[in-house]
Amino acid sequence: MRGALRLLWMASVLIIVALVSAVTAMEFAIHGREVRVPDLRGKTPAEARFAAEQSGLEAQIERQYYSPTVPEGRVLSQVPAAGTVVRRGWEVRLALSLGPQRVAIPDVVGDSDRAAAISIAQRGLNLGGTASVELQGAVAGQVIAQDPPANATDVAAPKISLLVAQDSPLQDFVMPSFVGQTLGNVSATLKDAGFSVAKVTIAAATSPPAPSPAVNTQPGVPSPNAPTPAASPAPQTTAPPVPSATSIVVSQDPAAGAKVTAGSAINFVVK
Repeated sequence: MRGALRLLWMASVLIIVALVSAVTAMEFAIHGREVRVPDLRGKTPAEARFAAEQSGLEAQIERQYYSPTVPEGRVLSQVPAAGTVVRRGWEVRLALSLGPQRVAIPDVVGDSDRAAAISIAQRGLNLGGTASVELQGAVAGQVIAQDPPANATDVAAPKISLLVAQDSPLQDFVMPSFVGQTLGNVSATLKDAGFSVAKVTIAAATSPPAPSPAVNTQPGVPSPNAPTPAASPAPQTTAPPVPSATSIVVSQDPAAGAKVTAGSAINFVVK
């Protein structure tokens, strides 16, 4: 009995030792792949990359900023910060100093966006973000604001962001029915809404057919109603009717219910 208890106790001890060893090995493996980020500030790009590689990391320059304290060409800041624990192979993002600001910020407000971009590039600056906004009275494509402003001296980065005016989008409307209204009233309504009258056509008048002359059925006897060449009236020309403000609309193009763009011209047939 004692022998069995002794064997059970030894087996339990061995299991506990194995578990502790497994946990220790796992923790060592996890922490063995972790390193602390070195301080790369003030180093040249080559020095920063070398120091990062020595720690099993990578370094990449992503930004450039003006700095009155850090010499040009040196690392200004880094992400993650020095001392941060990361996995091996992690990439450290660096910002490089451009030294003190030596380039004057141009005034591009009032220029076209293209002219502003050329002016910015000629001074060795970068075009930052460009946003558009609708502004009444401004010319589409015209720069209406910039950041930083002209001649700014506390600039952080060598880039200028622009705010550019854009065209107002044309609105769509649903065409109402003007049938039965007078042309004068329709014209005034369209003008107030920003539309115009294009072509106005007079509807063709329908007249009853003229009665046919009586025909004499007796051979050799001329019909008294038969017209003679000498009695035929001379053809007369009449001026086409002209639509007036009191003319009544009988049809329209586009038809009622159709979508039309603001400023469109509408055609009518009146009587």
